[in-house]
Amino acid sequence: MQFTGLHHVTAISARIQANYQFYTQTLGMRLVKRSVNQDDVSAYHLFYADAKGSPGTDLTFFDWPVPPEQRGGRSITRTSLRVAGAEAITWWWQHLRHLGVKVGEPAESDSRLTLAFEDGEGQRLALVDDGEVGSAYPWERSPVPAAYQIRGLGPVMLSVPDLAPTDAVLTNALNMRLVRDYAHPDDARSTVHVYAMGDGGPAAELHLAVQPHLPPAHQGAGGVHHLALRTPDDAYDAWAQRLRALRIPNSGKVDRYWFRSLYFHIPGGILFEIASDGPGFAVDEDEATLGEKIVLAPFLEPQREAIVAKLKPLNDA
Repeated sequence: MQFTGLHHVTAISARIQANYQFYTQTLGMRLVKRSVNQDDVSAYHLFYADAKGSPGTDLTFFDWPVPPEQRGGRSITRTSLRVAGAEAITWWWQHLRHLGVKVGEPAESDSRLTLAFEDGEGQRLALVDDGEVGSAYPWERSPVPAAYQIRGLGPVMLSVPDLAPTDAVLTNALNMRLVRDYAHPDDARSTVHVYAMGDGGPAAELHLAVQPHLPPAHQGAGGVHHLALRTPDDAYDAWAQRLRALRIPNSGKVDRYWFRSLYFHIPGGILFEIASDGPGFAVDEDEATLGEKIVLAPFLEPQREAIVAKLKPLNDA
């Protein structure tokens, strides 16, 4: 039983119109599913991804009117997005600077060319050169040239106060492996430990920064809610059985309609999800028109009129 990589990362926005503009226009990602939080139907749940909405390319947002995140430890601190080659990193550096985005300088981090930046709410992101490994499905209507488009999720950085408890869960329960360490690029006191899944590589890594000196973060807008690990459909039931056998408290099986989920917290409180590859976002929409209308899971359809009436419009201009 091996995860094949990251499935999605879900973050929080208190300014969903600006969020929509940033991720579709500035970053050129495709909105592949326009839906609601199934546990809080007053909030949008927007999914940005590649042209096909492939598992492993989704960066998603809950639309919650909450204060900004108070940064700290015991949290997910940066989400990487993969691009192909040094030329792409240079293009993005110029593009983001031109648009006034808060962006650093291109730099080597963990032996990969990386460009750290933030969205307008302080969501910490980075573009990482993935060496063009793996498939890519550029979106033909993206404002970003196909050669430079975001290819999918890259390594996700987590901050924990102590390595041992989290290491035990990642290696013993989730079958990940510790492959290397490196110095934290923004915190000289901290070492980052890299855990790989499946075949490894930038689409299948978690980076754990050990930072006992940080106070616990308080989740909010501009922060990450949870990350999801990607499992083949035929291993989903086995993962549910494994969590139960290891007595790891979890949600039990949850059918999100586009994928199936299991939720649990790692030591320190960060929320993890195990998500199946299928059935995928095209199960209820044509691939050509993904994300163009509000789509609800079947169990929410009887409430459609009331749900949609409370949602803010999303404007393209």
